[in-house]
Amino acid sequence: MLPMSSQGTTTATKTLALDSTQLYLTAIDSSDSTLSFPSIPSSFPPSKLIPNTRFLVDSFRHSTTTTFSAAYFLSHFHSDHYSGLSPSWSKGIIFCSHLTSLLLIQTLKIPPHFVFPLPLNDPVVVDGCEVILVDANHCPGAVQFLFKVPTKNGSFERYVHTGDCRYCNSMKLNSYLNDFVGCDAIFLDTTYCNPKFVFPSQEEPVDYVVSVVDRIGKEFKEKKVLFLVATYVVGKEKILVEVARRCKRKIFVDGRKMEILNVLGYGGDKVFTVDESESNVHVVGWNVLGETWPYFRPNFVRMKEIMEEKGYEKIVGFVPTGWTYEIKRNKFVVRSKDSIEIHLVPYSEHSNYDELREYVKFLKPKKVIPTVGMDIEKLDSKHADKLRRHFAGLVDEMANKKDFLMGFHRGNYGGVEKVEMDASPDLNEDKDMERKQNILEMKSVESKNADITFNDSSPVQKPDLQDSAIPSEEERERIIEELGDSLPRWVTRDQKLNLISSSRWNVVEAVSNFYEHENELYEQISAFRTSDSASAAQAGSSDNSVSSLNSGPFRSSSHEGLISHLSQASKPSNFKLSVRSNISPGKRKKSTENKSNKKVKSNSKLESSGSKQPMITSFFGKVLVDDSKGGGTGLKIEECPKDEITLPGDLTKSYTEKIDQFIQIINGNESSRNYVATLLEKTQGDINRALDTYYGNPEVNHDGNTENMVFSSKSAQVWSCSNDCHVSKNEHALEESRSTPDSSLQGQPVENVDVTLVSLPPDKYKPIEHACWRSDQPAPYVHLARTFDLVGSQRGKIKATSMLCNMFRSLLALSPQDVLPAVYLCTNKIAADHENIELNIGGSLVTSALEEACGTNRSKIRDMYNDMGDLGDVAQACRQTQTLLAPPRPLLIRDVYSVLRKISVQTGSGSTMRKKNLIVNLIRSCREKEMKFLVRTLVRNLRIGAMMKTVLPALAQAVVMNSSRALCHEGTADCLKEKLQELSTAVTEAYNVLPNLDLLVPSLMKEGIAFSSSTLSMVPGIPIKPMLAKITNGVPEVLKLFQNKAFTCEYKYDGQRVQIHKLANGAVRVFSRNGDETTLRFPDLINTIKESAKPAAQTFILDAEVVAIDRKNGQKLMSFQELSSRERGSKDSLITVDKIKVNICVFVFDIMFANGQQLLGVPLRQRRKCLKDLFHDEKLGYFEYAKEIIGT
Repeated sequence: MLPMSSQGTTTATKTLALDSTQLYLTAIDSSDSTLSFPSIPSSFPPSKLIPNTRFLVDSFRHSTTTTFSAAYFLSHFHSDHYSGLSPSWSKGIIFCSHLTSLLLIQTLKIPPHFVFPLPLNDPVVVDGCEVILVDANHCPGAVQFLFKVPTKNGSFERYVHTGDCRYCNSMKLNSYLNDFVGCDAIFLDTTYCNPKFVFPSQEEPVDYVVSVVDRIGKEFKEKKVLFLVATYVVGKEKILVEVARRCKRKIFVDGRKMEILNVLGYGGDKVFTVDESESNVHVVGWNVLGETWPYFRPNFVRMKEIMEEKGYEKIVGFVPTGWTYEIKRNKFVVRSKDSIEIHLVPYSEHSNYDELREYVKFLKPKKVIPTVGMDIEKLDSKHADKLRRHFAGLVDEMANKKDFLMGFHRGNYGGVEKVEMDASPDLNEDKDMERKQNILEMKSVESKNADITFNDSSPVQKPDLQDSAIPSEEERERIIEELGDSLPRWVTRDQKLNLISSSRWNVVEAVSNFYEHENELYEQISAFRTSDSASAAQAGSSDNSVSSLNSGPFRSSSHEGLISHLSQASKPSNFKLSVRSNISPGKRKKSTENKSNKKVKSNSKLESSGSKQPMITSFFGKVLVDDSKGGGTGLKIEECPKDEITLPGDLTKSYTEKIDQFIQIINGNESSRNYVATLLEKTQGDINRALDTYYGNPEVNHDGNTENMVFSSKSAQVWSCSNDCHVSKNEHALEESRSTPDSSLQGQPVENVDVTLVSLPPDKYKPIEHACWRSDQPAPYVHLARTFDLVGSQRGKIKATSMLCNMFRSLLALSPQDVLPAVYLCTNKIAADHENIELNIGGSLVTSALEEACGTNRSKIRDMYNDMGDLGDVAQACRQTQTLLAPPRPLLIRDVYSVLRKISVQTGSGSTMRKKNLIVNLIRSCREKEMKFLVRTLVRNLRIGAMMKTVLPALAQAVVMNSSRALCHEGTADCLKEKLQELSTAVTEAYNVLPNLDLLVPSLMKEGIAFSSSTLSMVPGIPIKPMLAKITNGVPEVLKLFQNKAFTCEYKYDGQRVQIHKLANGAVRVFSRNGDETTLRFPDLINTIKESAKPAAQTFILDAEVVAIDRKNGQKLMSFQELSSRERGSKDSLITVDKIKVNICVFVFDIMFANGQQLLGVPLRQRRKCLKDLFHDEKLGYFEYAKEIIGT
């Protein structure tokens, strides 16, 4: 391979040339000298692929099954870009910067032979394409890629891929970037591509953080105030370094962060420390202080825990991100509670909106390809197109136009040749004769100077005959035909001749000139038609008038007078073809119209016969039998005059049109007219509210069956719009219909059910009569929404439990199968905690769905949120302003839960759009307050004050009352108080040992009042809830409590609390204190447990502490920070025992389950004896029993 010479710099050294395929073959130690790859599928995301190459940029998750290329490029070390990489990576060579390569090898454990670092600002040839890396001003090691791709014609295509980038003015000084001005495309980081993202430069937020730390640090003693800075694994280092330098203090980080900082070169500066006591400025994970989207939700609870745990009196947090500036208009927002402060700092390592536009303006590419955003996998998607609109006028649009026209030029040229070659001899002879005739006409045109004149005012300039060679007659004819293929059919031959000659016989330039002056040229044709028609009418020769010039192709070759006329008509124009105008033809035409022109009244006959778009309400007129053609049976729609319709009662008369419209919407029939009239009466003529009531009524069948909705011939005759059009209904029928719903609408909920009935006392609530649906029907989601609305407005726990109890009672009585989904929705969960099933959607996605479903925009949502403070309230307000022609089917509880589970399993390419579509469908089906609580569910903030300890007792009480209706009717609910309390306690205890609603709720419903805490037992593999300690006032209280009793004191270890489960199949699983599974993180712990357990230990659940230990230094126990530095592991990145750097020892406290027997009720002495019976003796440094002291 011949190396290419470097561009943009002067150097005597040759450019390094690389072959990715050969590098890959060497890496996999293959003996083959060649390697072939399958073609890249069309569905591959274009933002990840450099055109005309096999270069894949930040695209590792898309190559999990098939290898399309040996050349992969990684812009920087952020997980959303290297997702898919693991220690087992072997798909291809990863080209990146030197710093990023070190992070890949040392942190992700990527095999070094698959990583190839490239130098900065130094051209390298990869697979024949020149590649240059320039700094991206993002995080350490982040780069932009400049690709120069050779083409078949010997030139180059240039592409810029920014990765994640923050544009700065110094980039204009980079000689390599200057060489890419006018590039073919820029793959742009569009994270903040919205005018509302105008956060300041990085220097200002850094100064702010430094000033706050300095000011508060002086007000408080260092040991009394703690500063927390939220950062990513890599990134935000500028803030930390400046705080350390200017505030003269070190920054505390954990062991894992320190390893990365050492790789980045910060280890030797003594800026960072892993000793917590050396600094009161600590670095924490990104979501520790709170979630940032769609609005910042501070986690004051967690911050208070940190403050108390570390012994500080005040805590100040910093969240540096551009998202916070978008939400609040103040530059630096402070959230505070008691002694806790959180500063939202608009520091970002991505370009803001103005910087994005400035960068595109500087590079002036032919097109922009967004790399961040919704549905960017498709370049022609409406979201990608919306992003590109922000750069209109900044890209090289003229180059795009010329490329577009050149495509026609090349395509038409080949097409003409092919047609001529395929044509029959007879057709070719005819064509030759026509060409000869056209050539003679062209000579005639050229010889008549009076017919065609060129002057400064003409829209077609006179060609410079000295600068351009005049082609031969045959060549001119071919060029004119080629030009005609790219122009509208109405363009005359002399106009084509003027265009092509003024453009020096360049077809592309001629077409471009034509579209610059399309309106003027067309007005010439219109002027000629008008004047010629008038002269023809005066002469009385209609046969030879301009009517022969029809609306089809406008041919002037047979009319010499027309040539002369057009040449004269072109003189008044004051435009020149050489001048480029930014005004579109439509706008130019409006600007040049004479303001004195009046709108001519059209001919009534033509107007009546022409097509006319009907109003949408015309589709909801009356159905008539069309007997105009022999008494046919076809139906036609016609609107009857209001004064011709007479219905019984003044009310029905006033709502006639709306009744007709309503019946058409629901696909009803005439028998439902009276029922519809009652609905409109109750809603005072508001058809949208009436439709809400109709579709919210479970007593009406909405299955779309049209058998009962057929228009009979009799009803059609009644509604034939004649002068005596009326309905022979009487008042009695109307009154009867008000008391009894129409038979065609049976099976629908009773619309007059009070929405507040669920707030009645339990002894007065009737589960069946007060429900908004009927037996054997699925429960509507509005049942939950109404309850949530009432519970949210109550402050008392007893009243809230009573409402939830009533809600569950109706479900148990009418739709038992909906109870379990309802419990999940009440607790804002979709699965048990240990299953780690989450919706995985952010507020941005929910906001986007609201935009589409409610027809609003993001800025309005933001303003409304600033006023209301709750995204659910915002959604509800948007819903109230949204009118629907025909509301969708009502939401059902089971359907909402099912869709939420479906959202949680969406992964891979296009998953974001699939999630959004599911959310939009839910939102569009919402009624009443459903949207408010649906959106709150999606953003995981239900805000009704009901937790699991409230919902489960309410369900238990509902089970008791439904199982004891006779007892309840004898008196009040007080007669069941003891049983209610007993079952509530039993359910809560059962949930603590088996926190799985899928097992608990069905068992409770099956057993009823016979349910007890012993009904269900622990199940290995499902972590039990931790028992929280009781708060004491001091040691004297403890001694008093245990007076004359034996008690035990155990060591408190500085490690991580774990539950260790052994399943019946022999598998060992590890769970954290919160129930999160951490099995992949501790492969050495699994081996230790298996070695320590005796064969008799078939199944068990242990309570233990995992502590970091230094076995080489006398089994010294190490700090929690050392334990935290261990790799966490994942499904894509498994941890092997031989690569573990921090060893652990497990200290076992207790055993809670053994060989199918639950031991919580057994005394501690017996449990410890059972523990030692099932396990071997201690192995120091590996498996030990917790140290204890027994006192009396």
